[in-house]
Amino acid sequence: MKQRFKIGVSGILALAVLAMVTAPAHADQYPDKPIRVISDSAPGSAVDVIFRMVMDRLGKVLGQQIVAVDQPGASGAIAARAASEAVPDGYTLFAPALSLFISLPGKAPNLPVVLPRDFLPVGSLADEPLFICASAKSGLKTLPGLIARAKRQPGGISFAATGIGRLTHLTGLLVESRAGIRLQVVPYTGGPAAALPDVIAGRVPLIIEGYSGLAGAIRAHTLNVLAVGSRHRLSDFPNVPTAAETLPGVVSSGWQGIVAPLGTPAADIRKVNEALKRALGEPDLATQLARRGAYVDAMTPPEVTAFINAQQSQWKPVLQAFEASINK
Repeated sequence: MKQRFKIGVSGILALAVLAMVTAPAHADQYPDKPIRVISDSAPGSAVDVIFRMVMDRLGKVLGQQIVAVDQPGASGAIAARAASEAVPDGYTLFAPALSLFISLPGKAPNLPVVLPRDFLPVGSLADEPLFICASAKSGLKTLPGLIARAKRQPGGISFAATGIGRLTHLTGLLVESRAGIRLQVVPYTGGPAAALPDVIAGRVPLIIEGYSGLAGAIRAHTLNVLAVGSRHRLSDFPNVPTAAETLPGVVSSGWQGIVAPLGTPAADIRKVNEALKRALGEPDLATQLARRGAYVDAMTPPEVTAFINAQQSQWKPVLQAFEASINK
């Protein structure tokens, strides 16, 4: 059995020469066919809208079609597994949301994702501060008003989130912790499109989500914006207070990056990163994203890893507190 794995010196030299010849050729030609980019987001969600906008522009810069594939479910584990098992040839990439990196351990198989253990960093798309909104039927118009009511009704106010352990859920937990209140989470698997009918009708008073998934309801005045999770007030929403103005330390933004399966050629990663930075640097795209509450956030691969490490440290206490509460 071992004999079949033996190779002569001449064979080793031939393989080395072949690698030297084919590697540059691949780098020069890449990409010469469509690139599939898997996302864990639900179709129509805030993350999905931004993802498809950037992927369309990235494809134009690369000169190849980007096939955006949504594979939601299992808190992102389905998409992560599909991406990790793909051939690492540069033609399958993965666009995970921040939630996959800060998921509750054991909540879903192989989560949270760790860089560079599980994937190779490529770049980032945009930063999308989360908005805390209330149904117009709830009568809630400010974050202090929500806190006051929640203190009168412990556990009596619910909020819609895109799954247990996801960033929208964790943001609700962070608000609870800093405000000294107790809310009831109602998880939805279909993004804001699945939750909005219940929120607008007043059955679930609150929703925490990125602006692009809530824009229509906000413009229609069926949702009241209570606060935004950005560090500073947004220039596009100057009258919306930050959550931190009421609750210091409550900062929460959605984020989506690009990673590649382990073994993907470094030259391909470099080419995608450079193209992504060019796409995000186009002023009209930045303007379009800002109108949807998302802000370009071009990063190098090392910067992606550093950012994820910092976010995992920031959210670790929230995750630990939640895990302790469910294990009581």
